Amino acid sequence: MGIVKISDLMHENLRVAGNALSRSINAQAEHWMRVGMLTEMHPELDHREICQLLIRAELAGGLDITMAATPSAGKPVAARAGKH
Repeated sequence: MGIVKISDLMHENLRVAGNALSRSINAQAEHWMRVGMLTEMHPELDHREICQLLIRAELAGGLDITMAATPSAGKPVAARAGKH
Protein backbone atom coordinates (compact mmCIF):
# COMPACT_ATOMS: atom_id res chain seq x y z
CA MET A 1 0.00 0.00 0.00
CA GLY A 2 1.19 3.51 -0.70
CA ILE A 3 0.17 7.11 -0.62
CA VAL A 4 -1.22 8.81 -3.70
CA LYS A 5 -1.26 12.60 -3.73
CA ILE A 6 -4.28 14.21 -5.36
CA SER A 7 -5.48 17.76 -5.71
CA ASP A 8 -7.80 19.34 -3.18
CA LEU A 9 -10.50 19.56 -5.85
CA MET A 10 -10.27 15.83 -6.64
CA HIS A 11 -10.39 15.04 -2.92
CA GLU A 12 -13.57 17.10 -2.63
CA ASN A 13 -15.04 15.37 -5.69
CA LEU A 14 -14.27 12.01 -4.07
CA ARG A 15 -15.88 13.13 -0.82
CA VAL A 16 -19.08 14.27 -2.56
CA ALA A 17 -19.36 11.16 -4.77
CA GLY A 18 -18.48 8.87 -1.88
CA ASN A 19 -21.14 10.40 0.34
CA ALA A 20 -23.74 10.17 -2.42
CA LEU A 21 -22.92 6.49 -3.04
CA SER A 22 -22.35 5.49 0.61
CA ARG A 23 -18.63 4.88 0.09
CA SER A 24 -15.61 6.13 1.97
CA ILE A 25 -13.30 8.54 0.16
CA ASN A 26 -10.77 5.73 -0.29
CA ALA A 27 -13.42 3.28 -1.56
CA GLN A 28 -14.69 5.86 -4.05
CA ALA A 29 -11.15 6.56 -5.29
CA GLU A 30 -10.46 2.84 -5.68
CA HIS A 31 -13.74 2.37 -7.56
CA TRP A 32 -12.90 5.18 -9.98
CA MET A 33 -9.39 3.75 -10.47
CA ARG A 34 -10.73 0.27 -11.26
CA VAL A 35 -13.30 1.65 -13.71
CA GLY A 36 -10.67 3.86 -15.34
CA MET A 37 -8.14 1.05 -15.58
CA LEU A 38 -10.65 -1.29 -17.23
CA THR A 39 -11.85 1.48 -19.55
CA GLU A 40 -8.29 2.05 -20.76
CA MET A 41 -7.69 -1.70 -21.15
CA HIS A 42 -11.03 -2.33 -22.89
CA PRO A 43 -12.18 0.85 -24.69
CA GLU A 44 -14.78 -1.18 -26.58
CA LEU A 45 -16.78 -1.74 -23.37
CA ASP A 46 -19.39 0.70 -22.10
CA HIS A 47 -19.94 1.59 -18.44
CA ARG A 48 -22.56 -1.14 -17.95
CA GLU A 49 -20.17 -3.78 -19.30
CA ILE A 50 -17.33 -2.47 -17.13
CA CYS A 51 -19.60 -2.75 -14.06
CA GLN A 52 -20.55 -6.31 -15.03
CA LEU A 53 -16.85 -7.11 -15.42
CA LEU A 54 -16.18 -5.75 -11.92
CA ILE A 55 -19.01 -7.83 -10.46
CA ARG A 56 -17.74 -11.00 -12.15
CA ALA A 57 -14.22 -10.20 -10.90
CA GLU A 58 -15.47 -9.76 -7.35
CA LEU A 59 -17.35 -13.06 -7.48
CA ALA A 60 -14.15 -14.71 -8.73
CA GLY A 61 -12.01 -13.33 -5.90
CA GLY A 62 -11.17 -9.76 -6.88
CA LEU A 63 -9.73 -7.76 -9.75
CA ASP A 64 -6.23 -8.76 -10.85
CA ILE A 65 -4.78 -6.72 -13.73
CA THR A 66 -2.95 -9.73 -15.20
CA MET A 67 -6.24 -11.59 -15.60
CA ALA A 68 -8.23 -8.50 -16.62
CA ALA A 69 -5.82 -7.97 -19.51
CA THR A 70 -6.05 -11.55 -20.76
CA PRO A 71 -8.62 -12.22 -23.48
CA SER A 72 -10.59 -15.45 -23.28
CA ALA A 73 -12.76 -16.56 -26.18
CA GLY A 74 -12.68 -13.03 -27.54
CA LYS A 75 -13.98 -11.43 -24.35
CA PRO A 76 -12.08 -9.56 -21.62
CA VAL A 77 -11.57 -11.57 -18.49
CA ALA A 78 -11.92 -10.36 -14.94
CA ALA A 79 -9.62 -11.65 -12.27
CA ARG A 80 -9.91 -15.01 -10.65
CA ALA A 81 -7.28 -14.59 -8.01
CA GLY A 82 -5.88 -11.94 -5.75
CA LYS A 83 -8.00 -9.33 -4.09
CA HIS A 84 -7.19 -5.71 -5.11
